[in-house]
Amino acid sequence: MLNLTGKKALVTGIANNRSIAWGIAQQLHAAGAELGVTYLPDDKGRFEKKVGELVEPLNPSIFVPCNVQDDAQITEAFGMVAEKWGKFDILIHCLAFAGKEELTGDYSATSRDGFARALDISAYSLTRLCAAAKPLFNEGGSVVTLSYLGAERVIPNYNVMGVAKAALECSVRYLASELGPVGVRVNAISAGPIRTLASSAVGGILDMIHHVEEVAPLRRTVTQVEVGNATAFLCSDLSSGITGEVIHVDSGYSIMGM
Repeated sequence: MLNLTGKKALVTGIANNRSIAWGIAQQLHAAGAELGVTYLPDDKGRFEKKVGELVEPLNPSIFVPCNVQDDAQITEAFGMVAEKWGKFDILIHCLAFAGKEELTGDYSATSRDGFARALDISAYSLTRLCAAAKPLFNEGGSVVTLSYLGAERVIPNYNVMGVAKAALECSVRYLASELGPVGVRVNAISAGPIRTLASSAVGGILDMIHHVEEVAPLRRTVTQVEVGNATAFLCSDLSSGITGEVIHVDSGYSIMGM
């Protein structure tokens, strides 16, 4: 039985009840982990209210704003982690963004600002969060991030996000090498397409999901819960020998010839 009792997990990227991060948070909580949650602040406090109400049943002991494009907020968020927990065990990175205009049409039409923003939020943020978390990790800690097949293959309209996810997967390997000597593992899950707030910006996302349902060996796409279960495994002692890996949780779609 997978057991995360006594583990402290900081989860980023929950936007609503369709977020993959929400599925992950639920499964970590079900396995016994104590949760901390970050949210993206906005001027009107809408995300704070929305995410706060959603995660309330999970009783997070930390609920803190964190815009990963703001180094001061990252420092403050991990200062709160240090104050409340001292040390912690699990960092979940579920952060990605590209402008809708960058997720349709020709990849070469990507703007300079759009490219920089996508790479900053979707890839560099993992590196920056790991730098802040490194002195706070307990030995045996685990970092898990979310990738997608577009990092490996051309997916229509995925465009700059594919490049960002490729950078993210490479970062996983470099961070695994860096953090391994202090007993922290770093892995990614390449999840099948799920209809979320983030994925809705990708042109043709529903066609992509239907294609997976027709082609994948299991003849369906995956759920947030299934990604959450795989994440909980990667955060547990059952996966103690796994680091630097990208594990596909996609109903087997990635093995097919499309």
